[in-house]
Amino acid sequence: MTPLKNLFDSLRGQNRKALMPFLTTGDPNVETTEAVIAAARRNGADLCEVGVPYSDPIADGPVIQASYQRALDAGFKLQDLWNLGGRLSKNSDTQPMPRVTMVSYSIIYRIGMQNYIEKAMQAGYCGAIVPDLLVEEADELSGHCQKAGFDLIQLVTPTTTRDRQCRIAELSSGFLYYVSVTGITGERTTLPTNLVDNVGWLREQTDLPICIGFGISGPETAAKLAPVSDGLIVGSAIVRRVASAVQQAEADGKDPVQAAADEAGTFCQTLREAIDAA
Repeated sequence: MTPLKNLFDSLRGQNRKALMPFLTTGDPNVETTEAVIAAARRNGADLCEVGVPYSDPIADGPVIQASYQRALDAGFKLQDLWNLGGRLSKNSDTQPMPRVTMVSYSIIYRIGMQNYIEKAMQAGYCGAIVPDLLVEEADELSGHCQKAGFDLIQLVTPTTTRDRQCRIAELSSGFLYYVSVTGITGERTTLPTNLVDNVGWLREQTDLPICIGFGISGPETAAKLAPVSDGLIVGSAIVRRVASAVQQAEADGKDPVQAAADEAGTFCQTLREAIDAA
């Protein structure tokens, strides 16, 4: 029983859907990232996706690309990810909340699969979303993750063939990340009309929870997708608000860390209310 399995089993028993914010590690610093995640937890987030800045964006839109660049410009190193995990594990607001990394496979490959898993687990992360891992190349990493009790979460997109979706599900654990739209991350006001049918079909093929990401801009889109998902992943909308709050606080001579946390907390509360009411 991994932390993600326990979480989704508990949520299912309560007839609740997971709210999963995405934050970029070190944007603009680790202190802010920790404070924002804690605020999200206090305001209804169930788990958190922690992005690992990377110089070659995979499916990231301009908002998340910019956050990665800000973190890299500030000197982000992989050790910052482990440091953040350690801080979150000691923070009473965030310690009970499962946290997964969003990381390029090239980073995992470079430092070694087993090494990455061990360091991540030591830092309190319970899984990894690996968006650029091809299913044809996933067996080895999937095997390492299974042995360690570390969840490997993979993406299914609107253009993924149905045979391929089933294979991805076989090599995944924790949950499946269903990409709602074709293209890059970012906020959208409309979503594909066949999204509900596609998720419904996939649900019949796997027992894994299905969480929907990409394009969730606010409470309205969250409410629309909550009934057909097990959880919702919200990235660009939160990252943009955090960046704006930091910039405004610095201009006003106020505490940017507190401003970012307050903004993220308020937004997560509105999402939580919309999801629960759907």
